[in-house]
Amino acid sequence: MRTKLLFVCLLTVAGCSEIGFGDFSSFGDGAGTVYDAANREYYPDDQLLVSARLQFLDRNYGMSHALYKRAIEVYPNDPQALLGYAASLDMLKKFDQADAVYRQLQPMVGNTIPYHNNFGYSQLLRGNLQAARQHFLIAYEMDPSNPVTANNLELLRNSIDFPRRAPGDLTGL
Repeated sequence: MRTKLLFVCLLTVAGCSEIGFGDFSSFGDGAGTVYDAANREYYPDDQLLVSARLQFLDRNYGMSHALYKRAIEVYPNDPQALLGYAASLDMLKKFDQADAVYRQLQPMVGNTIPYHNNFGYSQLLRGNLQAARQHFLIAYEMDPSNPVTANNLELLRNSIDFPRRAPGDLTGL
């Protein structure tokens, strides 16, 4: 009886307002305002990739992840979208998902500087310094004047100087 009364009250409240049950969303907007990119077949330009890259550069990794994911839904085999998606996953520390994207990306782009720089940086974030060094050196051998590779090698050098600590070691400070 209580459930029927509760259901009738909810229907009455939903009927008095302009929203229905399908319009509730955890983001404050109605569900009808959420944009679905899967139904769109043509984008006049690379607006998703540009937006995703800008969000990544602004260090909004959650938003860049969402935009790159949407770009992959629209352009499933775009190497730039996949590379950005993997980098966003790395920054969110979702390394298992990033590895799957890197495995998908490897046959597409092969032995390129951006791939080795990104995958090496992913290894650096995980603390796998030897694997990171291998990928950075491959990128360096391809183009010694590449500023991204030089920056990554400098980050690697700086990472070696800092001791690795277990989480919680510095709680007494």
